[in-house]
Amino acid sequence: MNDNKRVPRSNEDDYSARIVEQRQAFIEAQTGVKLNHTKQFSYDPHVMAGNIENIWGVSQVPIGVAGPLLVDGEHAQGEFYVPMATVEGTMLASYNRGMKVIRESGGVKTTISAESMQRAPLFIFADARDARDFQLWLRENFEGIKQQAESTTSVGKLLEIENYHAHNFVACRFDYSTGDAAGQNMTSRATFFACEWIRDNYPGKLRNYMLSGNFDTEKKTSSINMLKGRGRRVTAELTIPRQVLMDHLRITPEQMQYGYQVSTLSAFMTNSSNNASHPANGLAALYLATGQDIANIGESNQCTVYQRVTREGDHYFSITLPSIIMASYGGGTRLPTQSECLQMMDCLGKDKALKLCEIAAGLVVAGELSLGAATRIDKATRTNEWVDAHERLGRNR
Repeated sequence: MNDNKRVPRSNEDDYSARIVEQRQAFIEAQTGVKLNHTKQFSYDPHVMAGNIENIWGVSQVPIGVAGPLLVDGEHAQGEFYVPMATVEGTMLASYNRGMKVIRESGGVKTTISAESMQRAPLFIFADARDARDFQLWLRENFEGIKQQAESTTSVGKLLEIENYHAHNFVACRFDYSTGDAAGQNMTSRATFFACEWIRDNYPGKLRNYMLSGNFDTEKKTSSINMLKGRGRRVTAELTIPRQVLMDHLRITPEQMQYGYQVSTLSAFMTNSSNNASHPANGLAALYLATGQDIANIGESNQCTVYQRVTREGDHYFSITLPSIIMASYGGGTRLPTQSECLQMMDCLGKDKALKLCEIAAGLVVAGELSLGAATRIDKATRTNEWVDAHERLGRNR
């Protein structure tokens, strides 16, 4: 490659102010664009080491606040002001409306029922019988494998080795608890050490293995994550008094239930990853604000909604998110902007990840309630709150 076309790098210090300025000048020379906003940031670029390569600037995404969100969780208790980074007009107003309904209903109850992060090696054999025999050996030698995996980390714990046989392959999922980290890198290293030990100690005919055979379905929706989970499995639920629903969302419990019956059928027909309205909206905005890996929306967005009219005529709403992947420590959470957003909710650092996941689930409920009601067309006025809100708040043309 012509050196004039090569992105400037420094072997001594690739995060110095000097090399950052050289890359900015390089971009201006190569593209003809005059940089202004993107090259302005308020903290030492060395902070970004380990989070990005070829750093030259920042993307300033607007951050709004919604709240307070009243959460009755096992880890998150009380009212929280939630930072949300987005460029979609009307979104925060909608989540705010849902949060008001939650407060008027006494809060959203959150429960975490499972926790595991996976790396999924695939082992290859000569034939199906050899593969079957390997499954038996795995079960008998779990403790030895666990010892090898956990020798690489002070935090991660190997909980289970799932294994699935097809043809001459055995696809595994090594399930870990990962403390307050999301844990993808942690589990990769631990599983690699475990697999090398397996390769050296398995007495049968193991041809080869892949460290990830794609059975962990990282950053993708999947049936196995719906059932077995990835990250944390969180359920958020509440009962909304009939009058509260009618006063603040201008819809009856019967109308809300009917709408979800139709949308659930549509989700089934289209093979959608969930029967909710838009969980990805709130999660993505919270992920951007708090330094999460935004691509994990692929898993975290997956969910199921269950709702009904109670005998008293109120509205019960519940959502289970089986694969929320969030961290309060490590990764992008340590960057100055993202740290401040986490501190707003007292969710930065040790023993805060489960609290953050419960707040995220409550946030999703707020968005579901508001949008679920807004899609209704008023029979008398022939108006639609969803369309009207975007015309009033989302217009930037």
